[in-house]
Amino acid sequence: MTEATSRTVDVLVIGSGAGGLSTAITAKKAGLDVLVIEKEPYYGGTTAFSGGFLWVPNNSQSAAVGCIDSKEAARTYLERETGNFYDADRVEAFLDKGPEMLDFFERETDVRFLPSPAFPDYHPLQDGGVSGGRSIVAEPFDAARLGKEVKRLRPPLRTITFVGMMFNSGNEVKHFFNATKSLTSAIYVAKRLALHGYELIRYQRGMRLTSGNALAARLAKSAFDLGIPILTETKAVELLQTDGAVTGAVIEGAHGRQEIAARRGVVVACGGFPQDIVRRHALFPHEQRGDTHLSPAPGGNTGDGLRMAEKAGGQFQSDLPNPAAWIPVSKVPLGKGKFGVFPHLIDRQKPGVIAVNRRGKRFCNESDSYHDVASAIIRTCEGEGETAAWLLCDHKTYRKYGLGFAKAFPMPTSLYTRSGYLLRGKTLADLARITGIDPKGLAETVRTFNIGAEHGEDPEFGKGGNLYNRYLGDPDHQPNPCVAPVGKGPYYAVKVTPGDLGTFDGIRTDRYARVRDARGDPIPGLYAVGNDAASIMGGNYPGGGITLGPIMTFGYIAGRHLAGQAD
Repeated sequence: MTEATSRTVDVLVIGSGAGGLSTAITAKKAGLDVLVIEKEPYYGGTTAFSGGFLWVPNNSQSAAVGCIDSKEAARTYLERETGNFYDADRVEAFLDKGPEMLDFFERETDVRFLPSPAFPDYHPLQDGGVSGGRSIVAEPFDAARLGKEVKRLRPPLRTITFVGMMFNSGNEVKHFFNATKSLTSAIYVAKRLALHGYELIRYQRGMRLTSGNALAARLAKSAFDLGIPILTETKAVELLQTDGAVTGAVIEGAHGRQEIAARRGVVVACGGFPQDIVRRHALFPHEQRGDTHLSPAPGGNTGDGLRMAEKAGGQFQSDLPNPAAWIPVSKVPLGKGKFGVFPHLIDRQKPGVIAVNRRGKRFCNESDSYHDVASAIIRTCEGEGETAAWLLCDHKTYRKYGLGFAKAFPMPTSLYTRSGYLLRGKTLADLARITGIDPKGLAETVRTFNIGAEHGEDPEFGKGGNLYNRYLGDPDHQPNPCVAPVGKGPYYAVKVTPGDLGTFDGIRTDRYARVRDARGDPIPGLYAVGNDAASIMGGNYPGGGITLGPIMTFGYIAGRHLAGQAD
């Protein structure tokens, strides 16, 4: 039984990531009364764990620094990338409103973006692909501006920070790598560590926010400034319907169960289903084989929004070529029986790093996008007992770049070998024995790879063969910033498995983010944004930020439609 209606609002938003908050802010700016609820103790959702990039073609921020793009080129690129799953109506809405959304948030809120003119599309040689500018990132943010609300902001993913410190650029990381070699870097690192130490003492967390943590904080600051309540530890139990229209929801929080009536509508923005074991098992190919799936997504992303929308008549799309945005991940021992998940974003591209399967064979271009590499892991392990691969390199390469969660010099190697995370062998045969890789296959792979690598070439898979490959390589290593021989031992390896950065399958929606029923008609009063809505990317991953770009765009579209401002 529920209590009598405790509150009536215009819009109820379920979920506090970029999708939910962008919807809430847009609707509030249009004059609506908005309430946001979040079942976890923290606001920020998956956004707070993310890289904070948004893929929005033809945006004014990048045009201002000389990037050339067009709606027509972006449409062509998405047509090629999505193939038979091209959703013309929603793609057109995204291309129309994405740039407008960015300008709105920069003009009307505390959200700020930085262009990335050198960040290419993930398949830059594809028709319509560009060499940079479509991916933009949230500007760093001083968390002290949140005041007491900083305590409720979801901290960044632990495994991608250094003692809780976030980095905004590769240049910052280079300073830490060069601290023992350069006085300039040593001074920079000393200042950063001193400031971070002060922040830990005063605030119990780092306050210089970057990436997705900065985006989540900027959106939340904008919501708080507008007087939008964000109720954490408050769960939506079920949607309320009258004559087929969604009119509110039953929620459960600090004051028990209550009914919230929503005059204009309810928006589900609960982050998809990366932690829903049942739905994952039904859709993820490696879980169907019996493997364990590791996701760095928040533990609360258990598919609540999908189930509520389905119960209200919404349709779940489950036929995309890939049900999720794949990424290679590794399991990180954190001590006391706890483990973290490390997403392999920037190590695979470095010269001297290769990936092999259990047979000791390379199976992909390691410097391709994380989605493409993880997809290749899934394919190369078909018919085997475990879906896994190994990133490996020699001692010199490891000490220069690190490998996964294992940090480069001057961090002690023993920190990672003692925990079992980093596997070490004096010879390739030793490493093969320790990892369970076929020793003959591994020896032959390294021998063959090194023949071309001596000249910066990879005849088999073309590592370093396009702009995106080289973007995350080592520009100081020539002639190919992604290719070097695997040299003298000892040798190191990290086991990687497929993880995800969010789910692609989701609720079918229209160009206004309205949930569609079995006939394809919109269900009055019900919207789905973020990863609760089926991706417009057709199960593919065309560029950096293809989740957050559409997420905030359709949040903006939904907020305007709820306010009667859609066009």
